[in-house]
Amino acid sequence: MKIKEIIDALEIFAPLPLQDSFDNAGLQIGLTDVEATGALLCLDVTEDVVEEAINQGINLIISHHPLMFKGYKSITGKDYTERCIIKAIKNEIAVYSMHTNLDNAPNGVNYKIAEKIGLKNVRVLEPKEYMQQDKPEDDGNNAGLPVTEWLTAGAGAVGEFEEPMTETEFLKHVKKTFEAGCVKHTKLTGRLISKVAICGGAGAFLMEKAVKEHADAFLTGEIKYHDYFYYEDRILATEIGHYESEQYTKEILRDILHKKFPALRIELTRINTNPIKYL
Repeated sequence: MKIKEIIDALEIFAPLPLQDSFDNAGLQIGLTDVEATGALLCLDVTEDVVEEAINQGINLIISHHPLMFKGYKSITGKDYTERCIIKAIKNEIAVYSMHTNLDNAPNGVNYKIAEKIGLKNVRVLEPKEYMQQDKPEDDGNNAGLPVTEWLTAGAGAVGEFEEPMTETEFLKHVKKTFEAGCVKHTKLTGRLISKVAICGGAGAFLMEKAVKEHADAFLTGEIKYHDYFYYEDRILATEIGHYESEQYTKEILRDILHKKFPALRIELTRINTNPIKYL
C-alpha cells in the first residue's frame, strides 16, 4: 500500500481537527504517493530512530511527538531536529506525527493509560464534540452527499478500579506499570483510591477538572511545583514523567495499522528516546 493509504487510516482514528491550536500534527516530511516498505513507530523522532529506519529498510516513521513545532528559515544541521530532517529527506523517509489529535481521540492515549492501570468504565474527562465527515458510499440513499456524524472526544480520561487501593498501593502499582524511575506525588492523606483521572504528557491543566469530578487521584506526566501546594489535600496528584506516561502510545498505532493493513511490516522502535535520566 501507499503511504497515503496508511495516513488516511490513521486520520480516520484521530482526525487532524482534533489537535490543539498550538500543535503541528500530521505529515512532517516526505512524499505520500509512494509504496510503504514498512512503518517504524516511536514516541519521539531522534537521529537514532531515523538511523534505525534506514537500517531496517523502512521508509515511514510514525511518531507521537511531532519532529517540528516551529518554522525554519534554514536547515543546516545545527540541532538534532535539523539533522533528523536532513537524514530523513536524504534517505527518502516520510515522517508522520499523531500528537494531541491522538490525545483527544476516542480510545486514544489516555484510554491506553487507563487500560494499563486497569481502570473500568473509562470516559473522557473534559469532553468536546466534533463532526466526522466521511466519503459516502453510493447506496442510492444519500444522493452523493457526505455522511457526517457527531462524535465525543476530548482531553483526559477518568475511570474506576474494581477494588479500591490504598494510596501507597496505587503509587507502587503505577510505578511498576510504567517502569517509572521516580513517582512524585502530593502528601498521603489516608484516602482510598477508587476513581482516577488521567492525562498523558503535560496534563496538569486538567487537575481542577479532576477535582470537580471527585477523582481520588490524578495521574499525569508533568506537574508544576506550585500545583503541589494548591492540590496537596484535594487529590492525590501523581507525576510519573512525560515519556513514561506516553510510552505505550506505540501500541495504539500498531493496533490501528495491524487491523487495517495486516500485511504491512510494523516495527516498534527499540530505542528509549527519553531525554531524562535518573541517578
